[in-house]
Amino acid sequence: MARPKITLTLIKKIGSCNCHHGHQVGDTFDFDTDRGKLCPMAMHVAFPYVDILRYGGNIPGQPEGVATFCCPDADVINVFKAEIVEKNNM
Repeated sequence: MARPKITLTLIKKIGSCNCHHGHQVGDTFDFDTDRGKLCPMAMHVAFPYVDILRYGGNIPGQPEGVATFCCPDADVINVFKAEIVEKNNM
């Protein structure tokens, strides 16, 4: 069973400090191939949302195939969007 491609994009910054990992609004990461490039704290939060999207679920109140979430650093608060960008035959 093939899994859909998921990208994570930094769409907004709310906190007062710069990202400690150097991420900027507009940065995009392939969940499967760019794991070492994404901040481990953001990846930790992203994982359950990616799993939900990857296996056919949806997040209540969000468009189909999309999940938004924040990094857990209260000083930084980067907002990411996880989205299915390519549906393979599942």
